[in-house]
Amino acid sequence: MFESGRFGVGSATNKIRFFVSYDGEHDGDLYDRLVEQASETASGFEVSARSRARAPTDLWDEGLRREIRKVDGVMIICGEHTDCSERVGTELRIAQEEKQPYFLLWGQRELTCTKPATARSADGMYSWTWETLQSQILTIRRAARSSEHLAALSRAKATSKSRPHPR
Repeated sequence: MFESGRFGVGSATNKIRFFVSYDGEHDGDLYDRLVEQASETASGFEVSARSRARAPTDLWDEGLRREIRKVDGVMIICGEHTDCSERVGTELRIAQEEKQPYFLLWGQRELTCTKPATARSADGMYSWTWETLQSQILTIRRAARSSEHLAALSRAKATSKSRPHPR
């Protein structure tokens, strides 16, 4: 089903923006596969930012935090060595601290994939199928829409408080 508005599916301006976290040393091919899927017109999402080589500094963390704040959600591609990737663990931790919606994708069907060390025990890893990806995107779209609605209500409430009330 196609929806209208900022988060509808189908046009490039309506796509959900994702930060994609992955183990660059082992899973670059999985990232390439995701980018290829995102380029399809009906994908409903775009990769706005991604994992970068980590320089362990406060400046790097703050830049990463800004990138994660700008997106609608975070996708974590899990591979065999994801649990050992300090970078993926840090990216997930920051997404959690920023209260960004995220989900974990099982990157390789034929391999045993691992969650980032900072994943919560309740975080499930989803099979990487087109249907599952679309379902998770819809969940993020709803969360983003709800967030925008709450922000609009907050602004309206603040505006009404600043106006003098007739007596």
